[in-house]
Amino acid sequence: MKKLAFFILGFVTFGLSGCGYNTMQANEEAVIKAWGDVEASYQRRADLIPNLVEVVKGYAKHEADTLKAVTEARSRVGSVQATKDVLNDPASFNKFQQAQGELSSALSRLMVVVERYPDLKANQNFLDLQNQLEGTENRINVARVRYNQAVETFNVSIRTFPNSMTNSMLLHLKRKEPFKAEEGAKSAPKVKF
Repeated sequence: MKKLAFFILGFVTFGLSGCGYNTMQANEEAVIKAWGDVEASYQRRADLIPNLVEVVKGYAKHEADTLKAVTEARSRVGSVQATKDVLNDPASFNKFQQAQGELSSALSRLMVVVERYPDLKANQNFLDLQNQLEGTENRINVARVRYNQAVETFNVSIRTFPNSMTNSMLLHLKRKEPFKAEEGAKSAPKVKF
């Protein structure tokens, strides 16, 4: 009788070790961490932009409309709350991504202003802030890529056998949404002087 009990206990333990429960939990935590990295990159950009705008205002009074667009876009980004629930709600995720896209577009227009008016480039503070902004945009891109990789790993882990059975019976985890290209991102922006 003891041998049978040990056999059943061993079989159950072995069966549970291959069910993927812990793997799926770890993969979901990786998605949450990657999302936190994306949020941190966006926060860095949001913190940097007011400084950039103040420096540019001092040198580009004639381009007030562009600076206003950046400020308004930043304000809209701040009004969209990026909580962990965004990961499970495609509509909220798209709204968040759209607000970030509007800010990126406004920042692109600001960079065109810089190209048009070389005297702005002469200011070392502006150059430093511009480099920081470029670095921040690169960080955002890296964070998005890492987030998408974590989402892919997670989504595969909940959809493949035997994990899919464990998920459907125990966890009920939902597929996460990756970042997608914005509308019109396939065509290169046109810069006119």
